[in-house]
Amino acid sequence: MTAKDVVVAYSIALSKGDIPAAFSHFSTDAKWHQPGDNKFSGTKSGLDAIGKILGSMMEMTQGTLVINPAGAMMVNGNFVSCPVRFSAKNGAKTVDMNGSDLFEVIDGKIAQVWLFSEDQSAEDAFWN
Repeated sequence: MTAKDVVVAYSIALSKGDIPAAFSHFSTDAKWHQPGDNKFSGTKSGLDAIGKILGSMMEMTQGTLVINPAGAMMVNGNFVSCPVRFSAKNGAKTVDMNGSDLFEVIDGKIAQVWLFSEDQSAEDAFWN
């Protein structure tokens, strides 16, 4: 399975809400690099920590957080870049912007994920 195949399989499982299948594509010691200056920012290590941050984001947005592909995946060796469009509601606050997710795949598993957004200040205001 290529790096792109792994990320595609993860993305399909995530889009179906199949969290166990999505997480099966991560290494057990994976790292998730959440950008910005908000309560979710920083590097999360391991599946438990990654699951906790994603679960907290879904809880805070009452399940409205949606991440959709916004272009073709690009591959450079074991790195896969995915342009995305993400949106969510949190009470009266909303976020709807472009971003990019960068995955590092090692030995057929996602080892690291870095997230980027087009307006980090607006994203920070949403999550805070």
